[in-house]
Amino acid sequence: MLEIIEMLGIGFSVGLTGALLPGPMLFATIESSFKQGWTSGPKVVFGHAVIEIALFIIIVSGLSSFKTQETILWISIIGGVVLVIFGILTIKEAKHASLTGGNTIFKSPFAAGFITSISHPYFWLWWLTIGAGLILMGLEISLIAAIIFLVGHFAADLSWYTLVSTTVSQGKSLMSETTYQHILVCCGIFLILFGIWFMTSQVISIPAYLK
Repeated sequence: MLEIIEMLGIGFSVGLTGALLPGPMLFATIESSFKQGWTSGPKVVFGHAVIEIALFIIIVSGLSSFKTQETILWISIIGGVVLVIFGILTIKEAKHASLTGGNTIFKSPFAAGFITSISHPYFWLWWLTIGAGLILMGLEISLIAAIIFLVGHFAADLSWYTLVSTTVSQGKSLMSETTYQHILVCCGIFLILFGIWFMTSQVISIPAYLK
């Protein structure tokens, strides 16, 4: 049970750091929220989640048969390096982050979430490395644990983008840009530390694997 809760926590915390990063999906949410209200956030996330669920199924069905320690090791190393790089870039770009937006580009927030996700190279890089590694880690416990990780990841996206769309639609500054930038710095530090843990947690198992 504790392992299940841990996967939920990992899914939410890692998902939140990704959600907070400025990117196409954030700006699509802001743009849609100006004219379509607070529901734009959840709708964007649902469009985004369609692709994530599809990738989850592909990873579970396609990689579960290769769920060897060697596979998890290499995915963990690559994913950990990517996390550290993302963390460094997050800290570097935090001072330029902004919650301001412009006119609505997408008529459908759901389509906005789908299109901005499928066209974002970092989205694919994350799921083919970090995401795949965490799902395989969950599968070592059980399929339920892997699903719980996805639920936590989805909850993080839904929480953040609903907050953003609500803030924008109400026209009130519930969060200052300075606070937002400080949060991003904290997320960058978390990504670096988590990336290091993600790598070392599997690297220390190399001697056992070589026996």
